[in-house]
Amino acid sequence: MALRQSLCVSMLVATSPALAADDFIEGVYLQSEELCTQARKATLQTLIDAGNIVLSAHGLQGVEYNCEFVQISKATASPSWAVTAICQEPGYVFPDVLSVTQMSSTQIDLVSVRPADDESEANGNSGSYYLCEGVALP
Repeated sequence: MALRQSLCVSMLVATSPALAADDFIEGVYLQSEELCTQARKATLQTLIDAGNIVLSAHGLQGVEYNCEFVQISKATASPSWAVTAICQEPGYVFPDVLSVTQMSSTQIDLVSVRPADDESEANGNSGSYYLCEGVALP
């Protein structure tokens, strides 16, 4: 009986949505403050359609590309989180592990364990993102 209850609890945990740290990032982030200004003037969807990547507590979102954050763990010694993500692009799904670090009240730095596939991708999922006040997800 105990094994059956344990199995049921394990299955419940495995099918539950990602458990996020209570103080994980909030808001919408883009890769430059200039992009934030453009998002306030136009729309965030316009910037996504132009090939820009948006960071939020849910993950990374771009045109035909996204990474869903599925597990988030808070570091104890720094303003950082370890994040497990499932990323997708047309015809390809892959895992990624990232560190997400609060550099300032308006800047988040991501570092991915996955190297970029080629030089055109720069640093893959790694980079700096800036808080876009007054911008909401589409």
